[in-house]
Amino acid sequence: MAIDLLNHKFDRAFDHIDAGGEGVIEREDLLGLGARLLVGFGESPTSVIGSSLVDGFDGIWSALSGALGRDADSRISREEFRTGMTAAFIEGDHYDTVFRPATVAVADLCDDDGDGLIGPREFRTLLSAFGTAYDDVDEAFDRLDRAARGALTVDELIVAAWQYYVSDDPSAAGNWLFGPL
Repeated sequence: MAIDLLNHKFDRAFDHIDAGGEGVIEREDLLGLGARLLVGFGESPTSVIGSSLVDGFDGIWSALSGALGRDADSRISREEFRTGMTAAFIEGDHYDTVFRPATVAVADLCDDDGDGLIGPREFRTLLSAFGTAYDDVDEAFDRLDRAARGALTVDELIVAAWQYYVSDDPSAAGNWLFGPL
C-alpha cells in the first residue's frame, strides 16, 4: 500500500513536470515548471527568490539524475522518475539538503507579501503552475488549512510538501497538496 501511494504521488509529480505529455522529462521541463511559478507570481528569475527557486529546481534535477547514474542532460521516463525520487529523496539523504531548500524557495515565492502566510489567492497561483484542476484547488487548500484560519503558514506548506513527496502515511494532510489523489 505504501509503495502504491508513493508511486501514485510520484506519477502526479511527473505529470506536473511533463506538461507537454511526452512521457519523458528533461531538465528543461523541470525548469519550465519553475518558470511557470515565477511568471505566475511576477517574479524575476534573477531576483533573490527567483534565483533560489531556479537553483533549487536545478538541484532537484541533479540529485534525481545522479541517483539514476545519469548526466544532467538525460531524459527520464515515469518509471525512472519513481526510482530516482525514491533513491534520492526517500532512501537517500538528499531531501534535507536539496529538496527541502527548493520547497522553501517555492513557499517563499508564494508568500508574496512576506507576512509568513499563504492565502487562497497565492495558493491558487501555486497550484495553477502545477496544472491542478481549478475545481480541486479550494478543497486542497481547505484540507491543508487544518486550523481553518483562511491561510497556510509557510511552514505548513513546507510540511505538506514533505508529506506529499516522502510520507507513505495515507492520512497525511499533505497528500492533498495538489488536490485529491
